[in-house]
Amino acid sequence: MNSSVSTPLIEMQHMVKVFPPDVVALNDVTVAFKQGEIHAIVGENGAGKSTLMKILYAMEAMDAGQILYRQQPVNFISTGDAIANGIGMVHQEILLIPEYSIWQNVVLGLEPVKKFGALDEKKALAEVQKKIDEFGFNLDPKAMVRDISVAAQQKVEILKLLYRNVSVLIMDEPTAVLTPQEIPQLFNELRRLRDNGHTILFISHRLDEVLALSDRITVLRRGKMIGTVDSSTTTKEELAKMMVGREVIFTSLRKPNQHGQMVFQAEHISYHDADRVPRLQDISFHVSSGEIVGIAGVEGNGQFELVNSIMGLITPQQGNYSINGKDITRAEILERRKLLSYVPQDRKTMGSSVTAPIAENMVMTHHKLESRFQKWKGFVLDFKEISKFAQEIKERFSVSMASPDAAFQSLSGGNQQKVILGRELSLNSPFVLLDQPTRGLDVGSIEYVHEQILAMRGQQRAILLISSDLDELFRIADRILVLHRGKLVADLPVGKTSIDEIGYLMLEGKFNEKQTH
Repeated sequence: MNSSVSTPLIEMQHMVKVFPPDVVALNDVTVAFKQGEIHAIVGENGAGKSTLMKILYAMEAMDAGQILYRQQPVNFISTGDAIANGIGMVHQEILLIPEYSIWQNVVLGLEPVKKFGALDEKKALAEVQKKIDEFGFNLDPKAMVRDISVAAQQKVEILKLLYRNVSVLIMDEPTAVLTPQEIPQLFNELRRLRDNGHTILFISHRLDEVLALSDRITVLRRGKMIGTVDSSTTTKEELAKMMVGREVIFTSLRKPNQHGQMVFQAEHISYHDADRVPRLQDISFHVSSGEIVGIAGVEGNGQFELVNSIMGLITPQQGNYSINGKDITRAEILERRKLLSYVPQDRKTMGSSVTAPIAENMVMTHHKLESRFQKWKGFVLDFKEISKFAQEIKERFSVSMASPDAAFQSLSGGNQQKVILGRELSLNSPFVLLDQPTRGLDVGSIEYVHEQILAMRGQQRAILLISSDLDELFRIADRILVLHRGKLVADLPVGKTSIDEIGYLMLEGKFNEKQTH
């Protein structure tokens, strides 16, 4: 970090943001960022992290406060204005065009041209190559984006901003889609950018990574500034306590549990898409009662097709699924829902109706399966009972919301996830399918969700957990399956493997011959 620079590059003073009707996202927050530092912003869901960064990037307007940039008051009118002034943001969702090459994605909207406005392809390619060399990115500018890894796509997103001469990079959960092997490479690149004078501001829930990467850390809690600390003089436990106001347990929560009979079974599942590309290849495994089976794999290796085929959204060409001996391979979705709970990866399009009230999202599926929510033989819903149930979910899962009648989309991403988790974990089903259940949650919420999952395990429910967070799998799963290019390449008890071995299997699809197994 460039410690010789004492004057902050950016000062956000007395920031206030209120979302109607009365949700206070930021309450008099003051924070300063130095040039040439990596500065993390952490806090619980709804603490105001994303809102603070979105205000800096002009995605949200502040209700009160002032921003000083290079000691001058600024009020960016758009994200384009922020970029023109050297501030850019890399979002968690990749926003590239797959059918374009890397260089085409990088220069898009700012293409060098020849006479009469024709694209100067040779110059564009040379300029992108120059940026790749300057910042040490290992990329082929002519490669198609659809053919490169998610980690490489993230580099392209960064490269797009560097091409626009951005000096301040805001990053939202930059490691969420990366494997353990890819994360150190990203960190090295971010450190290199910092050492070249760039300022990196990043939001993260992974405190180990925050401590490993950042120079300083700002903690927010419920819209208020708790403090800024040096990474070298704090610990994960201290940060967690600042975030949630209490001690948080980080060690494995899993205790020995007697597994019962087989509940869920996948037998010889094969699926190919409309282009005849194999997505699942002869997949067979089972989950017993009282057991948590985790599935690891780099995104795009068959997890999406596996989940969708279990839920009946696609039908495998071969094989079958069963729950408690009942074949569900071609069953109607409501018939499946009598036997399984499901937390989808995409909470907005798969897990909710974003314009419907929060209470209605909480009671979805319950209203079909439980008579207490029905009146007049199911023709009328009992809204008094629904309201009472919504209050139970709110209290049990600490959902921060203005009113159960507010639209689901008014909630922060983390609180949306809590609503879906509360709804699904409250169903009394023998099989539980969890697809990235804690993505976007803070450490306190993750701890609670893990406790709830383990409590279901103690109730002898069978749980299938798909997660890109290997720490999560090792913390609560009993076995880990690894998917690689649509094939099941490993089925390992947690106590007989390691994060490094699972990470290697995710990337290579086979055991590392240099390791003993």
